[in-house]
Amino acid sequence: MTQQVPPLLSVRGVTKSFPGVRALHNMHLELRRGEVLALVGENGAGKSTLMKLLSGIYTPDQGTFELNGQEFVPHGPKHAQESGISIIHQEFNLMPDLTVAQNIFIGREPRRFGLLSEYA
Repeated sequence: MTQQVPPLLSVRGVTKSFPGVRALHNMHLELRRGEVLALVGENGAGKSTLMKLLSGIYTPDQGTFELNGQEFVPHGPKHAQESGISIIHQEFNLMPDLTVAQNIFIGREPRRFGLLSEYA
């Protein structure tokens, strides 16, 4: 009998509301190792809300996350990033003077000998 590998990421029963708007209701999702997943939907469908929940920017009203088979409660973006969850925000004006690569790696810049390095 083979042991079933738990999903890499599991979202169960997640709900998130804002004043006057229910962005997510009883949302479920599983992502397994090696899968490529795209979230597609109209504006207001809850895609960005889900990403902000997973990355610790928002807190869900209900529901749970599991990461590698263990309960996962992101306590903020840094904690989520240290746990392996990162997002690239759709608002491109965060750091307009930086390159795309520099914007992607904000807070995780490559270092060599304790100094920032573009070659590390």
